[in-house]
Amino acid sequence: MAEHARTLSDKEIAKTYRGARWALLKNPENLTSTQRSTLAALKRQNRALSRAYELKEALRAVFAGDLSDEEVQTMLGRWCSWAQRCRIPQFVKVGKTIRKHQGGILAAVTRKLANGRHEGLNAKARLIIRRAYGFHSAENALALISLACGPVTLTLPYHTGGDPHS
Repeated sequence: MAEHARTLSDKEIAKTYRGARWALLKNPENLTSTQRSTLAALKRQNRALSRAYELKEALRAVFAGDLSDEEVQTMLGRWCSWAQRCRIPQFVKVGKTIRKHQGGILAAVTRKLANGRHEGLNAKARLIIRRAYGFHSAENALALISLACGPVTLTLPYHTGGDPHS
């Protein structure tokens, strides 16, 4: 928003949004007093920006992890309805996407699932593939991924089961 404001002829708009980015991105409990006053001024001056901030915070509350399964389902449905009525194109799109995948999202929230491990494993595999550039076959790259990521235990021929440092 601030980047767009700088391109406008009215420099007062750019001054209004200066410093607002961090206030809009931070969690409300972590705001400084200056950021709180900046946010309050933005709420008075720009209804669309204020609505976008409220939508962001409402969605954050849905995924905070302190709600029952029924509350999550109810709040997520309400949030999608609110987002699709708000006329901010980005939130309308997110609302439609969440509605489309609501079953999977609710399953992940209620079972407390996250994809962090999968993302980490994927990043590790991509790094290995990048290092394996020039291998003669894909099997060699897959073997290297299995060696680094899989449950492979190598026993070298000179290890006899005793202390490896002796």
